Amino acid sequence: MSRRGVARKDRVPYLDGRVIEEHAEQLLGEWALKHGEVALPVPLDDLVEMHLGLDYEIDDLCGQFGSRDVLGAIWFGDRVICIDASLDPTENPHLLGRFNFTLAHEIAHWWLHRQHLMDDPSAAPLFEKGGEPAFVCRSSAKPREEWQADHFAGCLLMPRRMLRKEWAKWHGSDEPVALTDLDIVDHHGDRQANENMAMERFCKPLAERFAASAQAMRIRLQSLELLVKEKEPGLF
Repeated sequence: MSRRGVARKDRVPYLDGRVIEEHAEQLLGEWALKHGEVALPVPLDDLVEMHLGLDYEIDDLCGQFGSRDVLGAIWFGDRVICIDASLDPTENPHLLGRFNFTLAHEIAHWWLHRQHLMDDPSAAPLFEKGGEPAFVCRSSAKPREEWQADHFAGCLLMPRRMLRKEWAKWHGSDEPVALTDLDIVDHHGDRQANENMAMERFCKPLAERFAASAQAMRIRLQSLELLVKEKEPGLF
C-alpha cells in the first residue's frame, strides 16, 4: 500500500500568472503616474525606496542562515529587504541581472504576500520589529509563494509592452524565433540544457537592455511565445 505524505499548507492563495502580471503592471503604473513614463532598465532602487518606502541592504545572508543557497530575505516589520553579498553588482558586475531579479523577487513578496500574512495571527512575529524574516528566498526551494514572486519579478523587470517593443526593434520584426533557427552546441549531452543555453546566448543582448540575466530573459520570452520550440506552419 502506498503512503501519502501530509499535504503542505500553502502560506498564500493561488494566483494565476496573468493576475500576477497585472499586479506588476499596477505597481509600474503607480510609479508612472507620479514620476512619468518608466524608462529602461526599470528603476528598482527608486521603486523600493521612493515608492514603497522600503530599505534594502546587501549582507552575508548565506552566513547568517548557514546555507549557501540563500539569495534574499524580507523583514516586513522592519520594512527591509536584504540581498546576499554574493550577488553584489558592485563587486560582481556580471551578476547585475541576478541581483536585479532577486530584488524584484523580494518586492513581489511585499506587494503580493504581505496582506495575506498580516491576516494570519500565527505570522504576527513577521511584522514585529526585529522579528524573523517573512521569507527567506533560496535558489533551490520553489513553493507556491516563491513561484509567484519569480513570475512577478520577470513581469516587473521585463514588462510585456516594453519587451515586445524592444524585441521588434532588436529582432527587426515582432515575429517569434524558433529553437530550430538557433545554433545548438552539444556541451554535455543534456538536450534541455543545451537548448536553454542556445536561447540564452541568443537573447543576452536584449537581456542587457533590461539589466536582466539571460536566463530570466529566456524564460520571459518563452512565456510571451517570442521564443518557441518551432513555428506554427503558415496559412497558404
